Amino acid sequence: MRSRWAGASLPLVGAAAFIGLWWGVTVVFGIRSFFLPSPLDVVAAFRAQPEYLLTEAWSTLQMTAIGFLIALVAGLLIAMVLTMSRAVERATMPLLVALNSIPKVALAPLLIVWIGYGSGPKIVMIVLIAFFPIVVSAAAGLSSTPADLGELATSLSASWWQAYLKVRLPWALPQVFVGLKLGISLAVIGAVVAEISSPNGGLGAVVVLSGTSLDTPLAFAAITLLAILSIALFYLVVGLERLLLPWARAISA
Repeated sequence: MRSRWAGASLPLVGAAAFIGLWWGVTVVFGIRSFFLPSPLDVVAAFRAQPEYLLTEAWSTLQMTAIGFLIALVAGLLIAMVLTMSRAVERATMPLLVALNSIPKVALAPLLIVWIGYGSGPKIVMIVLIAFFPIVVSAAAGLSSTPADLGELATSLSASWWQAYLKVRLPWALPQVFVGLKLGISLAVIGAVVAEISSPNGGLGAVVVLSGTSLDTPLAFAAITLLAILSIALFYLVVGLERLLLPWARAISA
């Protein structure tokens, strides 16, 4: 129990140390809030417009959740198709790598032209940024099933689909969650990129608009909320992994 409390408190200690260092730098060097606001300035900016910031945070969270779920489904389906056939994998994997290598910021204006304004381009941007690590990790997990487990399924007269769903997929789940933890963090980044490119809502839009109005503390308040949102979503996936795969930690240990 004591070790659990110690493990849970370490992130808080790290965050407190970072905030203390940040605060100390602004005080020691006398940095004006226009260039680098102190933590107190950020808190004051949040307290001045809490409803506005929380509303935009909710908008970012909605877009992130929708885009991530689409990336999750698409990534798993693509990974399953890739691992069903070596020929398909060799034919399509270079295309996926090429798609992933394209700077997504360059695609943002084109998505607006193709899809229009609104939530559509934002969701597509999130999917484009988040789905690749899910595909790679899921494909790696599905391809790493031990041969003896496959032979066991065959000896039990399991069909191809039964072996796939009851042997290969459960074995791949720890690796899949590696991709999910990467993907959820990238999904938040994708949402911010989309909101900055089309600043009509979300915390990314707050950063852009506060920059044009020279309100640096407000921009930092939005950035802080984005960091909190990203951390919360990451540990939500971690908690889901521990809930669904309690056996995975025992195997890895």
